[in-house]
Amino acid sequence: MAELYPIFKHIHLTSVGLSILFFLVRGAGMLANARWLQKKLVRIAPHIIDTILLVSAILLTISISQYPLQENWLTAKVVGLILYIAFGTIALKRGKTKTTRVAAFALALLTLAYIVSVAITHNAMPWV
Repeated sequence: MAELYPIFKHIHLTSVGLSILFFLVRGAGMLANARWLQKKLVRIAPHIIDTILLVSAILLTISISQYPLQENWLTAKVVGLILYIAFGTIALKRGKTKTTRVAAFALALLTLAYIVSVAITHNAMPWV
């Protein structure tokens, strides 16, 4: 499995980039009240990308034998991911007012920055 690490990492980083890009585009669409957000492809593509992202993350953890609850930085990424999903859902779907959606979008972006910094540093407190 370790010999497949470079492939898993490439898939993971590519899907991270696509997921972030798609979130930013959908967030901009939300801010602009864009009708294209209702298109089927725009609603389905994030789920496909995020599924690939999650599967590649699981394969990476297995290939390097480092697991959440065992490694603090991976636990931090998982907790951050849960928060990011919650904020993103409020920002793009569940927020009742524009103010709520904008605030949730900003919090999702901050959480995303934290997740990326933890991933780069392998430290649950990357600012230290």
